[in-house]
Amino acid sequence: MSIGAKSWWVIAVSGLLAGCQRAPSVDVLGSFFPVWIFCAVIGVIAAVAAREIFVRIKYDSVIGPAVLVYPCIAALVAFVTWLIFFR
Repeated sequence: MSIGAKSWWVIAVSGLLAGCQRAPSVDVLGSFFPVWIFCAVIGVIAAVAAREIFVRIKYDSVIGPAVLVYPCIAALVAFVTWLIFFR
């Protein structure tokens, strides 16, 4: 690789790091926590609640593979929470 090719490679890769300038975080009792942790916890709680609701209304057996459905519910709620409250 020539010097010119290396410098173009460095420039191209450094453009990918532009999104790493600011980490979204919230202040909790003087400590900064990443927002994605809160969103993930809310998503998992929502998926557990959805499962309980589906079991009570006897809809759990109708749902496709639970291994796919419940993580998708957790991810959906986590992403929507982030978009509504932290974006």
